[in-house]
Amino acid sequence: MQTDLSVILGGLKFKNPVLTASGTFGYGQEFIDFVDLNQLGGIIVKGTTGSARQGNPYPRMAETPMGMLNAVGLQNKGVDAFISEIWPQISHYQTHVIVNVSGSTLEEYVEVAEKLNAVEEIPAIELNISCPNVKEGGMAFGTSCPSAAAVTRAVREVFKRMLIVKLSPNITDIAEMAQVVEGAGADAVSLINTLLGMAIDAESRKPVLSTVTGGLSGPAIKPVALRMVWQVYKAVKIPVIGLGGIMNAIDAIEFMLAGASAIQIGTANFIDPTVSMKIIKGMEDYCLRHNIKKISELTGALIVD
Repeated sequence: MQTDLSVILGGLKFKNPVLTASGTFGYGQEFIDFVDLNQLGGIIVKGTTGSARQGNPYPRMAETPMGMLNAVGLQNKGVDAFISEIWPQISHYQTHVIVNVSGSTLEEYVEVAEKLNAVEEIPAIELNISCPNVKEGGMAFGTSCPSAAAVTRAVREVFKRMLIVKLSPNITDIAEMAQVVEGAGADAVSLINTLLGMAIDAESRKPVLSTVTGGLSGPAIKPVALRMVWQVYKAVKIPVIGLGGIMNAIDAIEFMLAGASAIQIGTANFIDPTVSMKIIKGMEDYCLRHNIKKISELTGALIVD
């Protein structure tokens, strides 16, 4: 028996449910010595903003028990350079190359999305609403339902293909937020983004990161991510893409059982650059062991007595 690993999200067919998370896989080129990029379900490239950003001062990464903190600060060349310099180098991959869109104002999000919409080969964008809204005193777009709805709606008006909205876990009710962006036009949601954390050097009595706080990722956040995926799956009709601490195929299967239609691999890429290939193979082996003909049958198949 052969298992059909393909999944359909927002009208877009993926050859398998394994995607790489933004900010952990560069533009894909950095991994070509380790991974056959054409075998991936999709690649989500690093966050793209309206103009070039240098990112935050060093140090901006710190190892933690069962994870890592990062405060890179959206370092990238800007959307124009992405379209003219980077996209021509990565557009030939036989997988979906999805662009993560970030910004500090609603207008910046719209500008980036509009320019990407003009590149017809880009199949989808992922809206990172965990960015600080400078016009609202630095509060992230994704921590306020009205702000999240406004930016999703504005981007929906200018981007005509698949729109994924990446949700922040740093809120009280993740299901409500998912419903809000669904109502504003999102075709799918991805969750979770990093949890806000910090690390301290006790000897110097100073924070480890230059920004004091940063985003926590890795296995430590997996139970929180699983819970949120399960809650959102029950609350919305659009597909859910699960991420947060996925290190192996069984982790990925757990996210699908909780309600994810696809998954993203993030921090694990730093530990083992070949992990995505192992997870695809491991998910297929799981399906064969359990006589599952289509991997999509696993989505939401959690048995709750």
